[in-house]
Order: sequence, then structure tokens, then C-alpha cells
Amino acid sequence: MTQEPVEQWYEEHGETVFTYVLMLVGDYQQAEDITQETFVKAYRKHGTFKYQSSIKTWLFSIAQNTAKDHFRKTNPFKHYLNLTFNERDHSPLPHQLLEINDRDLLLYQTLQNLKPTYRQVILLRMLKEFSTKETAEILNWSESKVKSTLARGLNEFKNELEKGGFEYEASI
Repeated sequence: MTQEPVEQWYEEHGETVFTYVLMLVGDYQQAEDITQETFVKAYRKHGTFKYQSSIKTWLFSIAQNTAKDHFRKTNPFKHYLNLTFNERDHSPLPHQLLEINDRDLLLYQTLQNLKPTYRQVILLRMLKEFSTKETAEILNWSESKVKSTLARGLNEFKNELEKGGFEYEASI
């Protein structure tokens, strides 16, 4: 296999995979490393891809699993207590602060304070605009689990926003 497909995938999906991983892990350097490892794995496993889903869905699935593997290796005790994504600095990077207005900052902070499963589903469904089926494939869940977790997550997100004095207007 040549590198061309993977280079094309990186050009098309690298930034969106990176932002997804960054929202999961909350650390810029770790997100860069995990994103790079995602594309290395895609290169190595290209021959096993069966085209039953889109390349983007497949790459996000690899990114999701790579992030989990990273935390499993670096924090095995926390991982097995289901604390994997909870104890990181979720504050935006300095250059991001310049771009985020107060409303967006509140939304960002609220999203980071949600349960990891809620955050993952909201990121994939609402921000990255994956379908329910694609989200289920990425997370290795059933479609019904995606739907119910999204509903609970959005409800929790709404409640947290209202606690912070933000008026929630559902556009979903």
C-alpha cells in the first residue's frame, strides 16, 4: 500500500480528529500524540478496512480506541475505576481563549464537566455531526444506547447551563 490514501485522509480529517481527541483528553500535547498514533494505526491497518462505514467513521473509531488505550496504559487504576477522562485540566489553551467569547467559554466548560459518555456522544452527534449509526460504530455501542445517552447528556447539559445562569434554547 502506498502512503497516498493515508495522506489524503489526514488532509481531509486530521483537524477534525484532532479537535475531537483534544475535547476528550483536554491536553494539547496528548491530543497531538494520539492523533498521530491514530493515523499510524490507520496506515498499518488499511488492508483490514472493509468499507462498511466511511473512512471518517473508521478514523474516529481508531481515535476513540487509541485515546482509551492511552489512558489504560498511563492510568490503569483510574481506568478500571471508570475515572479515565475525568481528572484533567479542561481549560482552553491560551490561543483558544482569545477566540472564545464568554458564551462559548461557558458552553465549553459545561461540556467538559459532563460525564465522559455524555461528552463523547454530544461531541460526535452534535458537534462532529455523525449519524446515530456512525456514532454507535465509533463508540462500539448499540444505536439505542447512543440515542438514550444523547438524550440524557443533552438534558444534563441543559441543567448545568441553567445552573450557570444560561438560558437554554433547544434547537435540536
